Amino acid sequence: MTKTTPVRKFQVYGKPHIDKLPQLQKLSEEQRLAMKTVAEVLPFRANNYVVEELIDWDNIPDDPMFQLTFPQQGMLKEEDFETMRGMMLRGADAKEMKPEIKRIQYGLNPHPAGQKSLNVPHENGEPVPGMQHKYRETVLFFPMAGQTCHAYCTYCFRWPQFVGLDDMKFASKEASGLVEYLKAHKEVTSVLITGGDPMIMRTSLLRQYVEPLLGPGLEHVTSIRFGTKAPAYWPYRFTHGEDSDDLMRLLGEIRAAGKEAAIMAHFSVKRELETDVAQYAIKRLISAGATVRTQAPLIRHVNDNADNWAQMWRLQVKLGAIPYYMFIERDTGARGYFEVPLWRAYMIFTEAFRQVTGLARTVRGPSMSCTPGKVLIDGITEVNGEKLFVLKMLQARDPAWVNQVFFAKYDQRAGWMDQLKPAFGEKEFFYAEGMRDMRKTGEGRVWLPTEVDALEETWRMESVEPDHHKKD
Repeated sequence: MTKTTPVRKFQVYGKPHIDKLPQLQKLSEEQRLAMKTVAEVLPFRANNYVVEELIDWDNIPDDPMFQLTFPQQGMLKEEDFETMRGMMLRGADAKEMKPEIKRIQYGLNPHPAGQKSLNVPHENGEPVPGMQHKYRETVLFFPMAGQTCHAYCTYCFRWPQFVGLDDMKFASKEASGLVEYLKAHKEVTSVLITGGDPMIMRTSLLRQYVEPLLGPGLEHVTSIRFGTKAPAYWPYRFTHGEDSDDLMRLLGEIRAAGKEAAIMAHFSVKRELETDVAQYAIKRLISAGATVRTQAPLIRHVNDNADNWAQMWRLQVKLGAIPYYMFIERDTGARGYFEVPLWRAYMIFTEAFRQVTGLARTVRGPSMSCTPGKVLIDGITEVNGEKLFVLKMLQARDPAWVNQVFFAKYDQRAGWMDQLKPAFGEKEFFYAEGMRDMRKTGEGRVWLPTEVDALEETWRMESVEPDHHKKD
């Protein structure tokens, strides 16, 4: 793949195209009606690269990329699906359907893990728009122009951003509020620009958000991350045209300013990495000075087999990317369709992990981004005849919780943290009291002082040589 390879002209497909796409004509009218029914409730957006290059149309509906990007009947509860289907069959208009659509949407846990109630920071008693600050060192920033994607994943936990739930959106038009917040919060070392997908923006607009982060007063910010699915869904963003060249220059400027430019790339299946243009996109990003880290959730019907993950991690390492996270599908949206039980997620991860070398074992998982923090399923074991999940807090609202190991009763049906119960007769998990305090105050984070600081001081004092070892 070279830059002289012809580039496609971007063409987006949505609900109106379900009956028009030639590839979908092999489906029955009833199957297409089911897709349109789901698309009334949950977001649907694909593009010509996904349709023409990534989906195996001889393997429909089982093809993972088709499941990943096109609506499926099972994504709605049966009663909700039948209600919407009935309204469509009798020709109900948008005004009549809107209340029913909203009812279903608000019943899908549109903002899990305290995103609205606990993650939004406050300054002088007022919420800071377009930002989340859940973990001490990292701030998430949502640029207004980046609140869409080249295509939508059917599992996306940020689906409310795309369906018109205005009270559920995170977005900011300018970077000035972010800069002022960062100057007042020296504990922040990393900014994650996310969305939607910030790579949907032209570089000139993205630059308006990035350049202020490179100026004086923000030396404590050592990395700028970009959460993006573009290397998988529209790799031409990084390979062709003056705007892609300008993006490479911007990434180089971040590196020249002494900060890491990190592309947090979402690759769900191996196929997304196999095209020449996708591999060229990764090559250009790395050549520009960026670090490419890869992550994705484990999704039933899409990537719930170990071989896919092992093959994908090996190819990522070969291309110079760093396997980073396997997540558990969040408890939102079409969760019932995509959910994988925790025990099975652990077994899939372990089987895949065993197939790769240490270069790919940078990956962590399976991990739940739940309300208290990122909880790793670190093992399944038995203690005194009791079968248990071994859990570890990888990241947390209170830094004192980070890296703590704890245990939950084994439950074969559990798919999320709130379905687990503490082991050894404990009434609640170790973080429960802290979470209650955070909910009372409305501040979803605890910074300093922390138990970790006290522990470090204890270790420092204990490491001092005894007097009789000191030289005269």
